[in-house]
Amino acid sequence: MEHKRIRTFNTKDTYPEQAISNDLCQAVVARGQMVFLRGQIGQNLDTSESVCIGDVAGQTEQAMQNIDMLMKECGGKLEHICKLTVYISDPRFREDVYRVIGRWLQGVFPVSTGI
Repeated sequence: MEHKRIRTFNTKDTYPEQAISNDLCQAVVARGQMVFLRGQIGQNLDTSESVCIGDVAGQTEQAMQNIDMLMKECGGKLEHICKLTVYISDPRFREDVYRVIGRWLQGVFPVSTGI
């Protein structure tokens, strides 16, 4: 069974300070219709630069831009998202994070789990 892998990379290039070498990708299109995305953070996918450090809403905005871009590269749209898992390091950030996500996914109604 063949899968389409989007934005492949090796961790030794992305995280040179770590002594690991794993071949990974940002997205996989399986069976031509199911899309799996790597967890997204406040990082520019083209430059690997962390953005909006200290700004939770800004980091979430970047993560959502990444998700939108990856879905398009996979041939999909945000409207096709079925499942969302959100990891938040501090419960005080929840409102800021979900406000941004809600703006991007207005009318989509995905199943969502917040951790």
